[in-house]
Amino acid sequence: MEKRISIMEIERFAIHDGPGIRTVVFLQGCPLRCSWCSNPESQIIGSHLLHIKNKCAGCGTCAKTCVHGNIRMEGRYPVFDRKKCVADKACAEACAYNAIKFAGEFVSASGIMQVVLRDRDYYETSGGGVTFSGGEPFVQFDGLMELLIMSKKENLHTTIETCGQVDMEKIKKALPLTDLFLFDIKHTDSYMLKKETKADLDTILTNMRFIARQDPDRIIIRIPIIPGYNFDEKTIGKIFDLAKENNIKQVSLLPYHTLGKDKYKQLGIKYAYSSGHMLSKEDLLPLKEMGEKTGLMIRIGG
Repeated sequence: MEKRISIMEIERFAIHDGPGIRTVVFLQGCPLRCSWCSNPESQIIGSHLLHIKNKCAGCGTCAKTCVHGNIRMEGRYPVFDRKKCVADKACAEACAYNAIKFAGEFVSASGIMQVVLRDRDYYETSGGGVTFSGGEPFVQFDGLMELLIMSKKENLHTTIETCGQVDMEKIKKALPLTDLFLFDIKHTDSYMLKKETKADLDTILTNMRFIARQDPDRIIIRIPIIPGYNFDEKTIGKIFDLAKENNIKQVSLLPYHTLGKDKYKQLGIKYAYSSGHMLSKEDLLPLKEMGEKTGLMIRIGG
């Protein structure tokens, strides 16, 4: 039976997630809990209700539509019992104002590939392909492997964006089918990494070094630059040193943004990271220059 994979979305004509023009498949599930995460709906597999309050007319249609009794009106706006929500999406379909939507749906691997293959001509002319992102795509390992196998049967360039918090045996199985890893390194201090992301530094670095030993050109390190966390030359310099030590040539600096904060309100959860302000590309130019002086290829953005 064909594997069904929980995804958030499929983005076509992407240019920041690997070489050339790409299609990015965002898989759900992540072992990390980064306090600044811009996609909280990616962390847990399943369909999650988002209420967009500034679109809501307070008409109460959603509460009347929910036969499970999980929506009630409180003042002008609906209140949702998300723990009991069965995600039948009747409330979203009934909302005339598009104030309710659901993130996360199960799709077959072949269904995903049908979308991916629509743009084969663009991949061939631009040197692009397909990127599997998340969340953390290795969480749904069987589905990821099925997609990688299908992609390689179609001679597509494959990229995986990973946080590195992965069982190495899974890395070993995926490696022959993966042309490029976009590998996140957020900090080199194990305490700081654990505190803000719940990640284990030893696991992440062991996996990075294993891939680099096979082929260092198959890794681009990505560093999300977070004010109050790692936005300083000493911390980023240590990550640059890691790249050099492992013969990795390229590093991408990803400026912190708060564009995902509204999703937390829509999901009814609190945005945990309050230390940061949005960064521009110009803010990261000193770090770019510092990295380039060491001989690394530094890019700001994906």
